[in-house]
Amino acid sequence: MTKSVASKLKNVVAPPNAKPRRPMKIAYMMSRFPKISETFILFEILEQEKLGHTVEVFPLLREHQPVTHPEAERITERAHFHPFISLPIIGANLSFLLKKPITYFKTLFEVLGGTFGSTNFFFGALTYFPKAVRFAYEMQQLGIEHIHAHFCNHPAVVALIIHRLTGIPYSFTAHGSDLHKDKRMLNKKVAASAFAVTVSNFNKGEMIKACGEPRRNKIHIIHCGIDPEVFLPAEQKNGKSALRIICVGSYEEVKGHKYLVDACRLLRERGVDFVCDLIGDGPVRERVAKQIADLNLQDKVIIHGSRKRQEVADMMRAADVKVLASVPTAEGKREGVPVVIMEAMATGLPVISSRLSGIPELVDDGRTGILVQPGDTNALADALQKLHENPTLRFNMGRAGREKVLREFSMKINVAELANLFVLGQKRGQVFTNSANGAAKNKQTKLPDGKIIPKK
Repeated sequence: MTKSVASKLKNVVAPPNAKPRRPMKIAYMMSRFPKISETFILFEILEQEKLGHTVEVFPLLREHQPVTHPEAERITERAHFHPFISLPIIGANLSFLLKKPITYFKTLFEVLGGTFGSTNFFFGALTYFPKAVRFAYEMQQLGIEHIHAHFCNHPAVVALIIHRLTGIPYSFTAHGSDLHKDKRMLNKKVAASAFAVTVSNFNKGEMIKACGEPRRNKIHIIHCGIDPEVFLPAEQKNGKSALRIICVGSYEEVKGHKYLVDACRLLRERGVDFVCDLIGDGPVRERVAKQIADLNLQDKVIIHGSRKRQEVADMMRAADVKVLASVPTAEGKREGVPVVIMEAMATGLPVISSRLSGIPELVDDGRTGILVQPGDTNALADALQKLHENPTLRFNMGRAGREKVLREFSMKINVAELANLFVLGQKRGQVFTNSANGAAKNKQTKLPDGKIIPKK
């Protein structure tokens, strides 16, 4: 790619950013933080802060992993981490028991009854309930105006608990496997929320099937987004003949690594010169490494482990094509709309992926990439060989992909749209307790364990 051509890709301009209606105090909830494979949550929080909102982070669990984005450090330092049980948690539960005993037990029975029949959901509700009560107490003291949970499973249940106890309105985003694997209590979560968000038309259709047509207008489609100033196309390629393939994704069955590795075997048999870089970590990493060794592909398929965002962006700029061979699993896991594909498209890479879930809403088959049936190794190899043999097609697909991402998957625009929904949720009459308002006016808040939270 020449420098002048790369500049054309780089200078595609996204639509003007929407402005937030007013600053708010928002609580963000997620299963684990900081998690390298959920970068989109971290940067969504940072973008909310750029819009002027105050964001408090309430993870259900603290994630410990060898690689963490440097941007996560500041959020991690002030996040509200709690064990499953502690004196502050006991104190918060006693407080609600004394002040709102009927509401407390009604909420407990609601979530236990609603999750009964699912081992994962039932024991999750039972385990997280005491911590959720503590979160509720702290959110009241902090004057939180709105709660947003990422993922419609455990985080959305905890947001529902807090809403029942405090009246603070909440919303949640449904992504992929959190929605498709088990929709338990989904109708109740949507009904109690100020609004619900999902990332694709496919997902919205699934939610309407589960919740009923009357919920349609309460479910909004807001894509996750990327920063096009980080994921920039390369100024030029080095002209090498080897096809540089990149796959960024956690090592889970749903990502389809084994099909990509087998496609690489076929490419070698066909005499195609290539190198495939695998970036990520996860439970099936050793299985994939063994498959690579068994096929004697160690010189062609390279495992790099997890990488920070800027490193991923740099490796994408050095690549020729992005592959994500996603498949549905026997347990019901499915992709949503993978952010790593957005990042690759922003970098000017053509994409090869699966005709699955929301992926076709991101990748236009034949225009921004090539879609194949999930698990079709031969089709993956054919698509890779086709792009290897046609550099002009690679460039044209990459250019069209960047244009689409800037138009529809810009983080700034999509986060501003979500922020405006937070305000609209307040205007629909969703109110929180007077104690929250009172706490927000104080210069500082003292919690039962003696912790002082200054007014921000």
